[in-house]
Amino acid sequence: MLNHIAFIMDGNGRWAKKQNKPRMYGHYAGAYKIEEVVRWCAEYGVKYTTFYAFSTENWKRPKGEVNFIFGLLQSKIGEFYERMNKEGVRLVFSGRLKELGEKIYNICMKYQEKTKNNDKIVVNMALNYGGRAEIVDAIKKIIDSKISDIDEEKFREFLYFPDIPDPDLIIRTSGEMRLSNFLTWQSAYSELYFTDVLWPDFSREDLDRAIEDFKKRQRRFGGIK
Repeated sequence: MLNHIAFIMDGNGRWAKKQNKPRMYGHYAGAYKIEEVVRWCAEYGVKYTTFYAFSTENWKRPKGEVNFIFGLLQSKIGEFYERMNKEGVRLVFSGRLKELGEKIYNICMKYQEKTKNNDKIVVNMALNYGGRAEIVDAIKKIIDSKISDIDEEKFREFLYFPDIPDPDLIIRTSGEMRLSNFLTWQSAYSELYFTDVLWPDFSREDLDRAIEDFKKRQRRFGGIK
């Protein structure tokens, strides 16, 4: 079963440089690539997708680039919603969203609420997200709840979206071969696929290759087949 694919969308800046464009142009192109990938995944019958849009570590980037990313989010998320909503896409947002400011937080909550009944595919946008931060936030919730009897399943209830299953496949573009603090808890048994293709160039054929590679793997989850 390929139920959930997560994407580390890497290489926007390098793609723009190859086009002799500023890095911001790469982020613009990369944002539109998400829509295409969502449609391809839905055609495969995938029910959940997660996109690593902005990490807790991305604040280290130049201020102008960070501001551009959030400006792009504010200006384009409404367009994204209009197109995706018609196709039955449910939008959710995970991460330390309130640290992004009231305006962006309210935008995210608005479209999360508007699409909550859509059931074709879930698109989870990880914004100001870090895998370690999610675990820390879960621990804080557990402490506040005063629950003492904790196992893995109970711990899961305190994650940002406990109802979203762990990713079966995590795809990272641009040739980097690490998870970069992405879905640290959920990726324990995910299959990993790395490609040299830069995110704006990621094609349907690239997704096909990743899925075909996934199908050839044996997922034993610690057992024996």
